[in-house]
Amino acid sequence: MKRVLAVLALAAFLPQLALAKSRIDEKIQAQRAHIHDVHAKLHVKRAQLDEARAKVGSIQAQLDDTNRNIAAVNGRLGDLQAQVRSTQRKLAWNKVQLAAAQATLKRHQDALNRRLVDAYEHGDLGYVDVLLRARSFGDFVERWNDVRFLVKANEATIRDRKADQAHIVAIQTGLLGAQSELQAAEAQAHQQQVALDGLAAQRQQLLSAADAERQHVQTEVNELDEETAASEAQLEALIQAKQEEEERRREAERRARRLAGEDVPPEPSAPGQLMWPASGPITSPFGMRNNPVTHVFILHAGIDIGVATGTTVAAAAAGRVIVAGWDDGGCGNMIVIDHGGRLSTQYCHLSQIFVAVGQDVQRGQAIAASGSTGNSTGPHLHFGVRINGRPVDPMSYLR
Repeated sequence: MKRVLAVLALAAFLPQLALAKSRIDEKIQAQRAHIHDVHAKLHVKRAQLDEARAKVGSIQAQLDDTNRNIAAVNGRLGDLQAQVRSTQRKLAWNKVQLAAAQATLKRHQDALNRRLVDAYEHGDLGYVDVLLRARSFGDFVERWNDVRFLVKANEATIRDRKADQAHIVAIQTGLLGAQSELQAAEAQAHQQQVALDGLAAQRQQLLSAADAERQHVQTEVNELDEETAASEAQLEALIQAKQEEEERRREAERRARRLAGEDVPPEPSAPGQLMWPASGPITSPFGMRNNPVTHVFILHAGIDIGVATGTTVAAAAAGRVIVAGWDDGGCGNMIVIDHGGRLSTQYCHLSQIFVAVGQDVQRGQAIAASGSTGNSTGPHLHFGVRINGRPVDPMSYLR
């Protein structure tokens, strides 16, 4: 009679359990599909963000180059202006020297002319008078030599003054030429300065527009990241509900067995120790990090074990498979095993899956082969442990 009652109780409960299971599985599948759509949009937006960042970087580099050219032109313009001022000062001093040389030359020339005229018109004056006063022929010769030397000296002085005047005029001509060249170079530098200022203003406008576009796309990416996080949190909640469903199923089976008069052992608690699902080095520990694929600073909710593609992945403890299939949240091929006591383990990036949802597995049983599916930079096994749906460090459980 007890067996009949147990069978009837179990028969009454199983349809309700199956219906609830079906609804949770449908919600999980729908949530996965939603996450897939969000990830597809996020992939497009991140590509647009990368393009926008590259565009901003390119325009910024061009603007920096233009600003460097402006600084160089400004420096050159300052040098030219200083050279023009120096040349103008030299020209002013050169004019003073030229005027002094011309005045001195005129004085010497006038004095010589006066002496020659006096000697010609008034024979008893000037040089002639000096000669006629000689007391002897020797004195005359000596006086003649002195007069001739004086005349030559005056003529030499005039020649030197003329040479000085010609030298000053040559310097002035050169300074005027240099001044003209410097002024032309200064005008050209001013034109370059105006052109570069215009180019800089244009590129600054382009940079502002590109940065505004980048900020807009960044906002969209942030919104999609938030939506992804919220969707994945909802998926975690559904998986947690799946675990609760498994607990109800196990409790229903235990109750039915007790009604049937069977000796039912106490409900086993969560396993205190887990075996390593694969043998290999830890390439990324549990904790916050920059995701190598999405470049987002986020919790790495497990450990990465470096193994080659095709390496056998074993169940870390006995339990029932509650998820087995493709995960659009980045895990690729994924398995989740419920071990009772609200503890579950997660296996990601698998190349092959050997088990199905609802299948009971034993500790150490081969459940999959490792790979690099989903968001992965290379072959490895991502292994996660969750208590009540919340990720914990697997190293606290692995032995």
